[in-house]
Formats: sequence, C-alpha cells, structure tokens
Amino acid sequence: QVQLVESGGGLVQAGGSLRLSCTASGLTFDSYAMGWFRQAPGKEREGVSCIVRSEYYAGSVKGRFTISRDNSKNTLYLQMNNLSPEDTAMYYCAAAGGCSGSGLPVAVNYWGKGTLVTISS
Repeated sequence: QVQLVESGGGLVQAGGSLRLSCTASGLTFDSYAMGWFRQAPGKEREGVSCIVRSEYYAGSVKGRFTISRDNSKNTLYLQMNNLSPEDTAMYYCAAAGGCSGSGLPVAVNYWGKGTLVTISS
C-alpha cells in the first residue's frame, strides 16, 4: 500500500520560513517525479514545485521555495522562505509521472493527505 505522509506545516508570521517533508512508503521512490501542490481556501489546487532530475517551480514561488529529495530516505522536502499570507494553503505531496516546466507534477499516481500552512500578516 502506497502512503505519502506530509509533515512540517504550521502557523508562522509573514516573512518566516517552514520546511515541509513528505515520507513515502510502498513505492519505488526514485522511479517517480515528486512534487508539491497547494490548495488555498476557495481556490483550485495548483502545482507549486516538482523534482525529477531537475527542479521546477511555479512562478509565484520561484526564488523563495526550494524543492529537494533524499532517495535514500524516500523523502521529499520543500523549504519555504519569505512566506506571505498568500502562501496560506493545504500543501499536498504527489508522486507523478513527470514534471511540467511550470512546476506542475503531471500524471499524478499518488497523493498525500496534506499538511496545513498558515501565514499570519
């Protein structure tokens, strides 16, 4: 059974930082592109970042967020710096078939249940 478990969300002030983690089990981790989506209240889910052999970012987070992965630990990370209230959302980890150039994981096979990030102004 495949599981993707996110952690690291929380409440921080604007300008602060958070590091999200996603630990995977039940799949061959290094065979997948891995990425992050987010969904803010009342908005559609959007791709944030994706990593396969290269990293890809949505324009709204480029320069502030850094995606990385540790295949030896089956873990995906998202370092988020200079956070703003507009980054408030549920953040989801995804195992996918690939990455688009705009930071969107494509052909998602598996989803995590999400971790909530709240940024106060």
